Parts: sequence; structure tokens; C-alpha cells
Amino acid sequence: MRAAVFEATKKPLVVKDVPDPKCAPDGAIIQVEANGVCRSDWHAWSGDWTWMGLAAQPGAILGHEFCGVVLEVGKEVRNFKKGDRVVVPFSQGDGTCEYCRNGSSNVCLTPLLPGFSYPGGFGRLVGVPFADLNLVNLPNNIDFVEAASMGCRFMTSFHGIVDRAQVKPGEWVAVFGCGGIGLAAINVAAACGANVIGVDLDSAKLELARGVGAAHVINAKKTDPVQAVVDITKGGAHVAVDALGIATTCRNAIMSLRKQGRHLQIGLTTSAEQGEVSLPIDRMVTMELQVIASLGMQASHYPSMLQMVEAKKVSPKAMVTGTCDLNGINKVFEEMNTFQNVGVTVCNQY
Repeated sequence: MRAAVFEATKKPLVVKDVPDPKCAPDGAIIQVEANGVCRSDWHAWSGDWTWMGLAAQPGAILGHEFCGVVLEVGKEVRNFKKGDRVVVPFSQGDGTCEYCRNGSSNVCLTPLLPGFSYPGGFGRLVGVPFADLNLVNLPNNIDFVEAASMGCRFMTSFHGIVDRAQVKPGEWVAVFGCGGIGLAAINVAAACGANVIGVDLDSAKLELARGVGAAHVINAKKTDPVQAVVDITKGGAHVAVDALGIATTCRNAIMSLRKQGRHLQIGLTTSAEQGEVSLPIDRMVTMELQVIASLGMQASHYPSMLQMVEAKKVSPKAMVTGTCDLNGINKVFEEMNTFQNVGVTVCNQY
């Protein structure tokens, strides 16, 4: 099969033929039709996340936002068959631990992450383990490009906004960082009836944020974003989202909250922070602020999200600004180096 292969940190992925994956008894082989190019792939390519044990190794095939068609299933698989259209959550479990058994396979004690734990969607074929737990049927009226945009950024934001922060109609939600995660958070929060504010340094990203549901946008290059959020909301946001994962956006999100507000952390850090960010703890205590996090979303929660997509309540495809082939992934990574990329790029040419 053809794949874009990681060979060294910050060096171009090499597109070449590699052996096809073999199907495990509990697994399935997926022919990938589309895969979103995510900043998490960029983090691995850049040499980040060594502190989490997620450093990419030479020969790795990244890609974790994929969807496609089932080509083969193992003898133990009961719920999927050859020819099924599927989307694959990036946060996967093995079904054996207490979290999997309680319906939270996204925080499995032995997590499985395509592109990290096993070869991912930058290859034409992917062998997904524990298929009955980790695959989701894709409705026929959702195309593969849109489905690929859901596999990490959108579903993580959906889980964060709906399940974790439990955003309510009429609340103010401030989203710091209008990349893929931030745009998804804006879109979902607006669908929940919230008044949403998008914050970024890039005017093109802010324009896209308006298009997916932001009632207000703030260019942090031109104004103090914390004070602007407080002024717009007349006291601070009910929910603030750090959708980027750098010290500045994390702190600004927390500082923009009103009393008893909820901070939703979705963005993961870079080598500059290495997982550690200083926080205004005294302010958080005296204002009774909550800190919440969101990691992916379990496959069992996908139906509610897919129903909203089918009903046009949310629109992952509105965030897709381009497609590419396997060679084009390198260009997306280059743009991510300087945050030039706007929206989501999907690889759909293998």
C-alpha cells in the first residue's frame, strides 16, 4: 500500500510503498478514503510530546482522523462487515478496563491511538484493533471528507462542549484559538444555543469563526482579549476554551471567566511548555472556577454527534478549507510551523 512515512523529526514525510497490515481476530482492515491533517500529527512530526511518551519513531505512519470502507474483519468481530462505511475515533480502548466498561473508552488505561500506537491513516490501509468497540458506522449522507474532519478535532470539541462543560443555551462561551479545535468548539457551542466569542491573532481565522457560529470575534493582536471578553459579556464568560494549548491562551481563557465559570482545556502543549503551565490559582479558588478537560470522544457517543451533523445543526464540513494527496501533507505541516493554516485540510488522494 502507499503511505506517507515519518523518517525523522521535522523532515518531509516520504511517500512510498509499505506492507499491507494484517487483520487481527478482533480487528478490521479499513481502506482509508479520507484523513484530516491534524496539529497532533504536526506535534509528533515536530518532536513534541516526548514527555507523554508519544514521540514518533522512524517508520511510523501518522494520521488519526480517518474514515473509509471495511475491507476485512477478524473472526471475533460481530458488529461490522466488509463494505461498511465507517469513521474511526482517534481515542480508542481495549474494552477490558474499568473505564471502558463504564463507557469511557476514550480514557482507557491502555489507550490505543492510531498513528501512535499503530500505523494510521496516512496509509491507504489501516488495521484497527478491537473493531466492535472502536469503529462507528458512517451514515450514507455524510461524505468521507466531512467524516474525516470529525475524527479528532471536532469530536473532541463536541465531547468537551456537550459532555464535559455541559454548555447551556444563553451562556457566553469564549474560545481562544480558532484552529480546527477552536472552530469546532465554536460551531458546537453555537448549536447548543450559546453566545460564542472567537479569539485569535489571524483575521482569516476569525472570519471563518464567524462563518461557523461566532457572534463576536476578537483579534488579540489589536486588543486585550481578556478585557474584551469581560466587556462583551458584562462580567466574563461562563465557559472559556483553550483550543491551542500554549501558556498565553490557557491563562487568558481562565482570566476571562466570570465567577463560578468553567475552563475547558482541549489544546495540548508544545515543547515550549512540555505539559506544564502556570495558573492563577488564588483567583481560581476565590472565584470558584472549574477546570475541565476533554480527550477525544468514545465511539458510543458518536450517534448523537452524527445525528446533529445529519440534521445540519452542526457542520464539520464548513471547517474544511482544502484537500490534498499524500505528498501534500508536508505542505500542511510547513504551514502549521507558523500557524498559517486556516481551517482543516483533508488528505483524500492516495
